[in-house]
Amino acid sequence: MDTNGNKYTIIYASVMVVVVAVMLAIAATQLKPFQDANILIEKKQNILKSVNIVSDVKQANDLFTNTIKELFIVNSKGEKVEGDAFKVDLKVEHSKPVDLRKLPVYIADMGDKGKIYIIPLRGTGLWGPIWGYIALSSDMNTIYGANFDHQGETPGLGAEISTEKFQKPFIGKTIFDKDGVFTSVIVAKIGEKTDPAHAVDGISGGTITSKGLEKMLYDDLSTYQEFFKTLKK
Repeated sequence: MDTNGNKYTIIYASVMVVVVAVMLAIAATQLKPFQDANILIEKKQNILKSVNIVSDVKQANDLFTNTIKELFIVNSKGEKVEGDAFKVDLKVEHSKPVDLRKLPVYIADMGDKGKIYIIPLRGTGLWGPIWGYIALSSDMNTIYGANFDHQGETPGLGAEISTEKFQKPFIGKTIFDKDGVFTSVIVAKIGEKTDPAHAVDGISGGTITSKGLEKMLYDDLSTYQEFFKTLKK
């Protein structure tokens, strides 16, 4: 075959495409278990961070086991239902009506601070999904800790939701008012009048992400209201 001809070039290119595709498929298959393991470790790290425990990859499994003493699923009526809380996909659950959703709950044993209830969250920012965890003290009202992250928010603006500077002010805020009415937490714009017990400062220049996070908090925490009432009783 003429190695300078078009036919040779086309055949050679086709063979190389097939070979590379096969190699990539094999690599992806072999690496998937490691990728899945890394995703699980990262999830455990994020849950721990919501109760103010920072862990590295090596520590995460042991710290999670020693800290998270219960995990289960409830429905919108506050009733426990069958299933593995750790495997619940919030993206899938958000596509369902509220009364059909599986709502995961993680309970951390924080020693003399008692049980802390961790609620996973998922919402939408400016450029894509945002998510996180809110940890509530045993009064089911006071925020013990918070951890948020994002897929593609703007660095220096919306991406600030993943920083300690933004997350720390949530500690001590309450999600019910003095009359027991659910209020969640407002992520306030500059100059917005709010009750400081239920509000934190938003991100300057990141209003859409801030309000997306505020909506995420309200929408997801509100689905747990019956569960919170059950525990308060």
